[in-house]
Amino acid sequence: MPLLFLRRCGWVGLMACALAACGSHHKAPPSFTASGYIADRGAVRLWRKDDETHQTVNLVSVYSPYQGGNTVVTRYQYLQNDVRQINQTQSGSHPETVQIRFDEQGNASFMQRQRDGQREKLSDDALALYQFEAKRLLDISQSLRAGKVILIQGQWQNGVLTTCQGTAVDPDFDERAASWITARARHSTGALGVAWLEAPEGTQLLLVANENFCHWQPKKSEL
Repeated sequence: MPLLFLRRCGWVGLMACALAACGSHHKAPPSFTASGYIADRGAVRLWRKDDETHQTVNLVSVYSPYQGGNTVVTRYQYLQNDVRQINQTQSGSHPETVQIRFDEQGNASFMQRQRDGQREKLSDDALALYQFEAKRLLDISQSLRAGKVILIQGQWQNGVLTTCQGTAVDPDFDERAASWITARARHSTGALGVAWLEAPEGTQLLLVANENFCHWQPKKSEL
C-alpha cells in the first residue's frame, strides 16, 4: 500500500506496492501528474510531465523541511530516462543555486554552484551524487504514478478545506492528522496551506504550513 509504506517501509515497500498496482491496472497514466512522499525530516512534492513523442520527462521536486525554512526546489529534464539538466535553488539564510547540463554520454557539459554570492565548481563526488539523486527521483516518481498516489493542495480556513481549484473537500484524514491541522489553525491568523496524498489505499496528510501553496504550484504549461 503506497501511502502506508511511505512512512513505515521505505523505498522497498513503496516500489513493490506501486509495481503491484501497475500490474493490475494497464491504463496509461496521464501526461501531467502531481504526487509526493514523506522524506527524511521533511516532505517532497513532485510534479511531472511526460512527452512520449519526444521521450522526455520534466520533473519538479520541492523538498520542504518540517523545521527551518530551507526549501529546495529542483527541476530535472530527462531524455530517454537519462538526466540532461538539473537546476536547483535552495532558500534560507544561505541561499544556493546549482546548474548542471549533461551531454549524450552522460558527461557534464556545464556545472556551477553559487553559494552566498560566490561561484564554485562542483567536485566529481558532488556531481555523481546529483546524478544518482536524479535517477532515484525519476524511479520514485514512476512508482508513485503506477500506484496512483496523487498530490492535492489547498487552504484551510474557518474549518473549511478548499482545493487550489476552489472546491470544498473533506479528505478522510485520520484523527492525528485532523487534530494537527486544527491545532495549527488555532495558532495562525490567516489561512493554512495544506498538502495531502490520495491513493486507492487511503489518504495521508503531507504538509501544513503558513503559506499559500496555490500561488506557486507548477502548471502543465510551465514544465
